[in-house]
Amino acid sequence: MLLEGKVALITGGSRGIGAETVRLFAEAGAHVGFNFRRSREQALALARECGGRPGCLAIERKLDSAADGHSLVDAAVRVFGRLDILVVNHGIWEAEDVPIAEMTEDQWSNTMSVNLDSVFGLVQGAVAQFDRQIAEAAGNGEAPIEEGAIPDAAKSDATGHIVLISSTAGQRGEAFHADYAVTKGALISLTKSLSSELAPRGIRVNCVAPGWVETEMSAPALGDADLGAKIKAGIPVGRVASPREIAGPVLFLCTPLAGFISGEILNVNGGAVLVG
Repeated sequence: MLLEGKVALITGGSRGIGAETVRLFAEAGAHVGFNFRRSREQALALARECGGRPGCLAIERKLDSAADGHSLVDAAVRVFGRLDILVVNHGIWEAEDVPIAEMTEDQWSNTMSVNLDSVFGLVQGAVAQFDRQIAEAAGNGEAPIEEGAIPDAAKSDATGHIVLISSTAGQRGEAFHADYAVTKGALISLTKSLSSELAPRGIRVNCVAPGWVETEMSAPALGDADLGAKIKAGIPVGRVASPREIAGPVLFLCTPLAGFISGEILNVNGGAVLVG
């Protein structure tokens, strides 16, 4: 479970699941870059906690377009010189219930921009960087196009990892949060599509689908006396997850122990949603 010498980019890393993933990856020996948008002091404190430069860097960057995703990948590569792991953890979820008949176009578009458009840019930028590194390892200086151009080492060992963070909402839907559920379902489909495309190049793409987790984003719902009790009653283990219980599976998927796992949706929900 070590990532010595690896470079990881983790989005939404200043709080919640993202922050705990930053900590765990740093503990595993990785160099870690993560973005923040508003929580500047929190992000800088986390970077210092994890060793600061050159091992851990907080990057101020919004993520609501494909261009933003490309920009963040470029910034991480400029600092660390390479990229081995991309963890797409950021996303927005409106705590207030909104019936589909009342949902504004602005809310729908904003959720799609942050939760999907930026992911496209992040993934595209990361894959391009992985391909450059594969080409450099092969010594030909150009990104390979045909499968026959891929070095044998890339076929047997992971040359890059992408982990997308989805949600149980992407598997069973979520009433009054259709915008969020649609984007999380799309990430599951994207995981499978990318795995089929990229696994032959040594790039492993997997997904972690958490259930309810103790984070700032979920606090309003979990803190409601009636709703919080209902949520916990629907989880067989009898409680919600801690952020570290999500970060652990993310780390595992980026280690050699998970070298034969590709296109998998790893459910981390306390048994609340059972899907194959």
